Amino acid sequence: MREHARLVDGVEPGPTLADRVAEVARGDQDAFAHVYDAVAGPVLGLVRGVVRDPAQSEEVAQEVLVDVWRRAAHYRPERGSVMAWVMTMAHRRAVDRVRAEEAAGAREERAALLARTPAFDEVTEQVETRLEREQVRRCLGALTDRQRESVTLAYYRGLTYREVAELLSLPLGTVKTRLRDGLIRLRDCLGVIL
Repeated sequence: MREHARLVDGVEPGPTLADRVAEVARGDQDAFAHVYDAVAGPVLGLVRGVVRDPAQSEEVAQEVLVDVWRRAAHYRPERGSVMAWVMTMAHRRAVDRVRAEEAAGAREERAALLARTPAFDEVTEQVETRLEREQVRRCLGALTDRQRESVTLAYYRGLTYREVAELLSLPLGTVKTRLRDGLIRLRDCLGVIL
């Protein structure tokens, strides 16, 4: 979607998305309806890709759109397009939700572990899991920054290759190469036999 107005056949088109956000900042509900129509679909798509749960995705998308209404006065056109501004808010909000859910799950898991005494096999398994995590962290540290960034986005944040490419503003082929090379280095470091 283009945000800059152009003269077409001598006729000025309607307000740009940036113009609409400026109107929203002044409390214009009709302008917000236009902004909402332009960004709601992409916001929900991005959020669903990060959060995965449809109900929570809708909730997070709604929160983002409320933020657009509340924070419209904070939009700065010189920093980027309206769509980039909104999608950045959406991505941050979605990642925050995933982290909050993971933290809540971890708290529940810790509470459940404290409520019972683990058997010897469980303790052994926990130690092995910790050691494996440490080895994975060490091996991730051996990757180049670019490979680590791509692997983290794809495998720890759950983004598709295409989403990683869009987020990093790179060609899809470059992202695939970084991921392939990074996974090969991880496999070699971890001693995994495929």
